[in-house]
Amino acid sequence: MKANSFGKLNPAQEKALKSGLLGERNFIVCAPTASGKTVMAEIAMLDMLRKGRKVVYIVPLKALGSEKHREFTKKYAPMGIRVALSIGDLDSTDGWLANYDVVVATSEKLDSLIRHGAEWVSSVGLVIADEIHLLDDAERGPTIEILLTRLRTEANPRILGLSATISNYKELAEWLGADSMESDYRPVKLMTGVCYGKRLVFEEEEMELKSDTLLPELVSETVSRGKQALIFINTRRSAESTAEKLGKLLSNYPSPITRTLMCGKFKVRETNPQMEKLGKIANEVLEALEHPTQQCKHLSECILNGFAFHHSGLAAKQRELVEDAFRDGLIKAICATPTLAAGINMPAWRVIVRDLKRFYSYKGMDYLSTLEINQMCGRAGRPQYDTEGQAVLMAKSEAEAKHAWERYVKGKPEDIRSKLGAEPILKMHALSLIAGSVTRSRRELADFFSKTFYAWHYRDAERLAAKLDGVVSQLKSYGFVAAGGEPIEDNPFRTAIAIRDEKDTKLEATKIGKRVSELYINPDTAYSLIKKIEHASVSAFGDLDLLFMIADTLEMRPYPGIRKNDVKRINDFLAGESETLLFKPPPEWDALYDDYIRTLKTALVLGEWISEAGEDAILEGFNMPPGELRARLDIADWLLYSASELALLCGQSKFITPLKKLGIRIEYGIREELLPFVKLKGVGRVRAREIYAAGMKSIGELRKVPLESLERVVGAKTARSIREQLGEKSTEQEWKF
Repeated sequence: MKANSFGKLNPAQEKALKSGLLGERNFIVCAPTASGKTVMAEIAMLDMLRKGRKVVYIVPLKALGSEKHREFTKKYAPMGIRVALSIGDLDSTDGWLANYDVVVATSEKLDSLIRHGAEWVSSVGLVIADEIHLLDDAERGPTIEILLTRLRTEANPRILGLSATISNYKELAEWLGADSMESDYRPVKLMTGVCYGKRLVFEEEEMELKSDTLLPELVSETVSRGKQALIFINTRRSAESTAEKLGKLLSNYPSPITRTLMCGKFKVRETNPQMEKLGKIANEVLEALEHPTQQCKHLSECILNGFAFHHSGLAAKQRELVEDAFRDGLIKAICATPTLAAGINMPAWRVIVRDLKRFYSYKGMDYLSTLEINQMCGRAGRPQYDTEGQAVLMAKSEAEAKHAWERYVKGKPEDIRSKLGAEPILKMHALSLIAGSVTRSRRELADFFSKTFYAWHYRDAERLAAKLDGVVSQLKSYGFVAAGGEPIEDNPFRTAIAIRDEKDTKLEATKIGKRVSELYINPDTAYSLIKKIEHASVSAFGDLDLLFMIADTLEMRPYPGIRKNDVKRINDFLAGESETLLFKPPPEWDALYDDYIRTLKTALVLGEWISEAGEDAILEGFNMPPGELRARLDIADWLLYSASELALLCGQSKFITPLKKLGIRIEYGIREELLPFVKLKGVGRVRAREIYAAGMKSIGELRKVPLESLERVVGAKTARSIREQLGEKSTEQEWKF
């Protein structure tokens, strides 16, 4: 409690202690946002550390991991508790983590560490699964589910699951063999209401609004109270335009006339301290990218008005600046896409959910789940500032208002359901289990999956075993798994599962199958890469062909949307270049044509990047904002690395150098001639191009240039650093690929 600066536990925390928080059994906490679940986790964490055992804190998002790492380090480093963050490289054991007491990691990273045989995992005494209700998430859920099942099977640590309010938390607890606790305690009272027409109706009161423009009035009323608002909007573009409109209408800061854009920066002629701080933040937003995009400029203008937008299309630095300014009270309202609701801690007095529907690729426009709405509404109310918070659901019709009231205000959140049943997901995790010798036969594989939430919930072992049979057969056809040898002896303690084989033969991962598992790519992706590499010569692959090869993967999905401008651009490209492409387009009437076009668009975006186009040009030309671009570049970099590793194992070593070169070009966004220069510390794409443009076409020529001449090109400090790196002991070979 000393580390958390409060005198006593709140009712939810006291209930957790009485219900078994520090017991021997696993434990599930089901409580609203802001009820103090993190402190419960910290109490259990300190108790386990006192017993001399390591703790792992699993988070669903990297941003949340970074936040928890900062928070725990600040609190507990003075006590001598060592806290580590592991959210990066998926092809390492990170042996250094053995020296830390608490490891904060994403579920994917921890899964990868286990696949690589990280020995320190066996010393873990407590695993804290934050946001465990995300088992229901199609993207993250299966990894969390398999990870918890595998930890229970191999290391058997105590599991503490932290969850928002869900209906079937007792089922989750029963699956994990856990005690559980539910609480509706919230330190800040949450009022949830529905707004339609000019009425804002809560359960206990009703408000009449004055204006027909409801959203501006709600935000204005919030700001007039000296409070802040979070506004959830279903698309990035709409979030941006709404933030701009609100900023122009409602800014409490000095008139825009007092601000001018000079030399790409905002110069604030104002003595108002808040305005000066906002001006500094606005300039940092502009400087976050090499070349500011229109999106950067729009965000900067919004910030000067005390408003902002927030979505995955922003660069990470820009998101961080917006979040910090909101926490500091400088930004009065943020228009965000729903992804912010599942992210880091950013409470506001009023949460406004403007859009109750979202577009889903498999079913079109549909209402958000109650669980998602609850996550958004849960951001309302700041314990350190407010005694209550408001969540307002905006309806677009009388029917929608009735639906919102019955489903979201009065209704219960949906049960969470396992998303493990999809074949590509089963394939990836089945290979991991076989490669790690966790399951050595079909029967053992079926036994393992019988312990998952999927099997527990659906109670259909025979159907699951049949699915697994198909998965194993596919992995065998890929050459990733071999079956044979003597049958595995019967184990009297094994769960009885129906399987199709008359003999339960051994299953082993081949050398390449084991490597595929370690690389953390889907087996379908690995097989596709191998086949394409094996059936083409190096000379046949141009840069765009290699980029198309990695774009045509499950990891790159969902693909970016296609606009009318994209269709024209791609058709023009195909008209002139289709004959040079290794992977030809199918006929336009073919069902696969749409996927081909989306794949090609992704490849063309990556091609623009390695041709040294800036984020601004890519946003303008392909409608791909910097945040999304960076995410796809990270995936592309990993797939190129994986492809080079697979090429080595397949005896196609001639592909390794082209793939590695392309990987470096993706990392830096450069043409091939700049490759030697970016190996120099302190030299990125801009300085490398400046060096090349100044006539230094090779490392040898760069070494001969007088220091004074080099200083004029890249500056004194960088020039001296380059000269030191190119000392007499270094050879030209060091700078070649």
